[in-house]
Amino acid sequence: MDSPAHPGPTDNSVLYDQENHVSSAVWDGQERGVLRCHEHTSLLDQWKLTPKQIELVEKAGFRYLRMIPAINFDSALIAALVERWRRETNTFHLPVGEMAITLEDVALLLGLAIDGEPVIGVTNSTPSLLCEKLLGRVPEDLTGGMVKLTWLKEFFSQCPKDASIEDIVRRTRAYLLYLVGSTIFSTTTGNKVPVMYLSLFEDFDKAGKFAWGAAALAFLYRALGNASLKTQSTISGSLTLLQCWSYFRLNVGRPRLNQELNQGCFPLVLWWKGKQSGSRMRCGIVSYRKALDSLNPSDVEWLPYKDIDHTEIPEDIKNTLTLRSSKTMLICFEKAERHLPDRCLRQFGMLQGIPKDVQRWERKSRAYDHGVDIFGKMQSELDEWSMRRLHIVEGDDDVDEGEYMQWYQKTTRKFVGRLTSVETEFKGKVEALNEIANMLNRFSEDGMDSRDMNLLDEVKGIVRKYLIDEVEDSQKRIGTKSTKKRKRKDVAICEDGQC
Repeated sequence: MDSPAHPGPTDNSVLYDQENHVSSAVWDGQERGVLRCHEHTSLLDQWKLTPKQIELVEKAGFRYLRMIPAINFDSALIAALVERWRRETNTFHLPVGEMAITLEDVALLLGLAIDGEPVIGVTNSTPSLLCEKLLGRVPEDLTGGMVKLTWLKEFFSQCPKDASIEDIVRRTRAYLLYLVGSTIFSTTTGNKVPVMYLSLFEDFDKAGKFAWGAAALAFLYRALGNASLKTQSTISGSLTLLQCWSYFRLNVGRPRLNQELNQGCFPLVLWWKGKQSGSRMRCGIVSYRKALDSLNPSDVEWLPYKDIDHTEIPEDIKNTLTLRSSKTMLICFEKAERHLPDRCLRQFGMLQGIPKDVQRWERKSRAYDHGVDIFGKMQSELDEWSMRRLHIVEGDDDVDEGEYMQWYQKTTRKFVGRLTSVETEFKGKVEALNEIANMLNRFSEDGMDSRDMNLLDEVKGIVRKYLIDEVEDSQKRIGTKSTKKRKRKDVAICEDGQC
């Protein structure tokens, strides 16, 4: 067995929590498989909104989020990305450097506001009283201050034509609670959403002034951080944002776009509507892990939005994009997470230098129970958000990115999966191809018509060509005499009908 190279970091000043990270378990042979993905959007389209309800939803700040359809998740890709996420830095640690989902991404991909009031509310009312006041109905089960999405849908998803304005308002609040609970604030507890979010929809005009995009990002950062721990097996938050961010940025598991649907689409996740699988087969987590471990600069789109027709971006979104590189605190009730654009400057068209030391901070515990003074607990974080415009990160044209990469190689986790030699990988592929070929050769041609026989011969030819290509590719990478001999031998076997 090959002696594995050290995966890093050799300097743990940045990734100080490596022993608890899932990559440590993977390196020790403890595979956890794909993560259970919790985003409950499959029934969203069954809500029938009246024109008045749509007006209120848009006033509350969700004009674009409500337009986003359910997207099939590539759980293996999501799990492989999580293996690269580090909660010490709130970035993905990739071979090319650090990358992150930023305020720019959430604004353009989901169409949510990244500027405004922090998403935080009072919790001095019990969940039952809150439901009674704002929905006019209280569910029987409010365990942990959470309401079931199915209950919301059952009682509020169909608005009668003759509904009173009070009834319309209540049903719209129920829809908004369902919307955020099934998308940007989805939880790992299953089909439930915390009632505390309901307080944010008491006044639709006030709701429209919240920085929903910043809150969605805070929630996703926290979810990614939790999922990156080796003890976890689920992930929640806006997985649509996570997966489509990857599609725009990384040439890994990316489906083929239908170009005719791209023009004029906003928010930008609509580019991937109905194109989750494309013409490419999905890979398993090991294949995605290898792809990320060997990621090249040519596989990265640092500026995926630069060629987009910016006249398609709504003015209210475009006018706030100056905050895309704000080094600030993102807030969603008791969740506060750092937005660190100084660690991924190339995503803003700047040169990447060595960032400042990681500032450790205490992540607040959940505060769903009533009577908790969240504002008092979050004062320093709220102060930081209020100063977000004073901390816009600017680039330095004199930066030496070579020095950054030298520093980064010491402080990062260079790869997640154990390395296998090209020779071992080649043998495995050849054995698999030989197995397929042997199965094809065992097919009896008795009773086959000419069409089926031609198809069988065509498949055999494809397998033979793939084997030859694999041998030639391996020869280029290994470049040994033994490989050349193996090529002649393997092709000869294939020509004898025994490949």
